[in-house]
Formats: sequence, C-alpha cells, structure tokens
Amino acid sequence: MKKNLTLVVAVLFLAPAVFANNWGLGLKVGVGQNDPKDIKKFDSMLTAPKNSLDEEHFFSGLEAMYEIDLDNESNKIGIRLGYEGFGENKAEKSAKTISGSLITEEEVSLEEETYAIPVTIYYKKDNGVNKLSYFAGIGATFVRSKLTYSEEEEVETIAGIDISETGYSESLSKGKIFPHIVLGAEYRFTELFALGLEAKYNIGAKVKKDGWVLSDRSGISGALTARFYF
Repeated sequence: MKKNLTLVVAVLFLAPAVFANNWGLGLKVGVGQNDPKDIKKFDSMLTAPKNSLDEEHFFSGLEAMYEIDLDNESNKIGIRLGYEGFGENKAEKSAKTISGSLITEEEVSLEEETYAIPVTIYYKKDNGVNKLSYFAGIGATFVRSKLTYSEEEEVETIAGIDISETGYSESLSKGKIFPHIVLGAEYRFTELFALGLEAKYNIGAKVKKDGWVLSDRSGISGALTARFYF
C-alpha cells in the first residue's frame, strides 16, 4: 500500500506545468456509520473475567484529483481517486488461571480489517480564492474486508519460565463494489491550499461471505479534507 501511495504522489508532482492548479492531492480524516453485527454477536457470547469490544467509526485517507475547466475556470468537472483505511472492529476475551505452579493465559478474538478505494466524478462551482466553492458527485467504491478469528494459549511457571505457547487462526475476506453520493464545500485559502468538508452516502456497502457479515459501512459519513493544488 505504501508503494501505491508513493506512486500517486510522484505522478502528481511530475505532472506537466500546463496542468497547474488542475491537479490536487488531499489528506482526509472522517467519521462514518459502522455496524459490525457479527462481532457484536460474538462479543455477547463471550464469558470471561476480561472482555473488550472495540467499534471504530473513524477513518483516514488520501485522494488524488484532476479537474477540467468548463468556462472561465468557474465551473469544473473533476475526478477523484482515493484510499480510505478504517479502524479495526474487534471483540476479545482473555482469562488467566493458576493451577499449582502453572499459570495459563488464554485469549480469543474476532477482528475485522477494512479498506476502501473510492472513485468519484463531480461538478464544482469554483468561486475562487478566499471564498466557498461547492461540489456534488457520484461514484463507486471498492471495499475489501477481512474477518479473523484467533485463539492463543500460553503456559508458564510461577517463576516465569515458559512451558508452551499455542495458537490458531482462521480468516475470511471478500471485496465488493457499491455506489456512493457526495455533497460538499471547500474554502480556498490560497491558489495552492483549500480545506473541504463533505458528506457521503454509501449505498449497499454490507460485505458478506459464508453467512458472516464481514463489514457494513452503509449509510452516511462525513470527512474533513486538506487539499493541495498544483
């Protein structure tokens, strides 16, 4: 993934000078709907001295964009390609038992990892520097989710000498493409820098496999994006 992001940045910086102010790079942070149904169900079945459930609604990402002037640079059509990484959803239990001179620590968890690659085509009413500009667009998002079940057991003596360590894990993963709608505005502080706020609605973003819900980020999300134009 680091190689992909490096390639995007390199392409933007090496773009011909004739495209100045039409290329852009954005850094994004946001919050959105998140419904890890099966992880919450798994957590409700856990019985142990110590349980934890993490539901992460925040995400961060990067986007590259290119805009075409329609007339007098005030009306633009643009395209954005992005990457969004979501925080992990995780249900976990851990327990420690002491039997004679042996201490056994057990940990069981179910964890989700998800990333998305959205592509958006949009119209922007560009009002220039030190003013608000508005945009609206539609697009498609490729999302990939991975759900991992794992067990770990460690046995040691009271004196701290390791006796044994065992583990088991199994994963399910799947990708899906779904549509989205975007509305937003940005304030252009200079020719090179703008700060944007947007709302996005994901349609049918639930990812399922073999009866399991790997992730579900259907619904609305909001993001704040720092954009640098070239």
